[in-house]
Amino acid sequence: MQIPGSCAIAGILVAAASVFADSTKLQDSKSHTRRNVELGPRPEYLINNMDEGWLKDRLSSCLDNEVINTKFSIGHRGGACLQFPEETLESHTAGIRMGAGIEECDVAFTKDRELVCRHDQCDLHTTTNIVIATPLGAKCTTPFEPARDGQAATAYCCTSDITLAEFKTLCGKMDGFNASATTPEDYLHGTPNWRTDLYATCGTVLSHKEFIRAIDAQGLLFTSELKQPRVSMPFQGNYTTQMYEQQIVDDYVDAGIHPSRVWLQSFVFQDVAYWLAHAPEFGRQAILLDQSGDAPGTIDGAAENLTFYKNAGVRIVAPPFPYLVSLDEKGEYVPSYYAKTAKKLGLDIITWSLERSGPLAQVAAKGDYYYSTIANGTHKDGDMYKLIDVLARKVGVLGMFSDWSATVTLYANCFGLF
Repeated sequence: MQIPGSCAIAGILVAAASVFADSTKLQDSKSHTRRNVELGPRPEYLINNMDEGWLKDRLSSCLDNEVINTKFSIGHRGGACLQFPEETLESHTAGIRMGAGIEECDVAFTKDRELVCRHDQCDLHTTTNIVIATPLGAKCTTPFEPARDGQAATAYCCTSDITLAEFKTLCGKMDGFNASATTPEDYLHGTPNWRTDLYATCGTVLSHKEFIRAIDAQGLLFTSELKQPRVSMPFQGNYTTQMYEQQIVDDYVDAGIHPSRVWLQSFVFQDVAYWLAHAPEFGRQAILLDQSGDAPGTIDGAAENLTFYKNAGVRIVAPPFPYLVSLDEKGEYVPSYYAKTAKKLGLDIITWSLERSGPLAQVAAKGDYYYSTIANGTHKDGDMYKLIDVLARKVGVLGMFSDWSATVTLYANCFGLF
């Protein structure tokens, strides 16, 4: 790899950062909130695991620098779900402590039509203790059934099965389940061995309104993803998709949050189109999540679809990072056709999600989704910073979602991405 001069690096990164800065102005009273950001040992571990070269030297030189929260570091499901239960107050607290400047709440609705933070409307059986929470477990769409006669244990529990008050009695846990469980208690196990249950004692689950209050109290920024309903709409006969789309906006308006501090997200183009038409002050920086190139042979078609989205008024797209990188003939990470197409169209890019794959030495063998396009060029944990660098400098992403915010925060602070 050719080593660029420091001035060239700075110029590229400052240009990328200025786009993000122009699209979001923090309220003056909160724009200089400072806290003692703590990165912990993982960034240094990753740096020490890197190949020798200019990037390792640059990042190493920043290890003892003062670090602050940065918009480039986006707390995925809170920003600490590598070790803390996702979508909980504890994950947000840890993600913020590790420097995330934007925090995420994935939004689903309850039986009484309140919005709560869950990555999927129907994941309560794997992310909370609902199957052992009498009598709530009996209210699940599919209550727990033990493994028997060669059939796996099952449960299917949705936020729409219970009220907000009932939801608030649950404990968040690490995402996972035990398919061979014969009791509800056994079903709660299944955390991957590269994560931990150390902090999964009883994660504090949040309503969307509670999330807004918590992040606002820190003077930070918000991103809320409208999760696709898993129940037929209109829900209960008269709760429409449009009401759901508007409710997420109303929560911010009612809390007095300026739209410039909010990035709404959805995988559904119609959701983004609704915000563009009916809440344009929020729609102007709404994020269209893109997973349309997952099936074999469809990634080029996903890139071609970007023209339609651009013409429809979408400004920011967010594909998973394997859409944005590929390998050159030397096995080095380089921007993909999708990335080049998005930049040519003038679309801004945010990407997801780092730190969801476990040890990187195993990604090729296990066919990991996130490294699917670069698996043959990924050999060890230290390669993560090589990936972040290509996404930041060569693709020009505005920010990165991560399950462990410190990893991105260190890079962003080192290269002046605030």
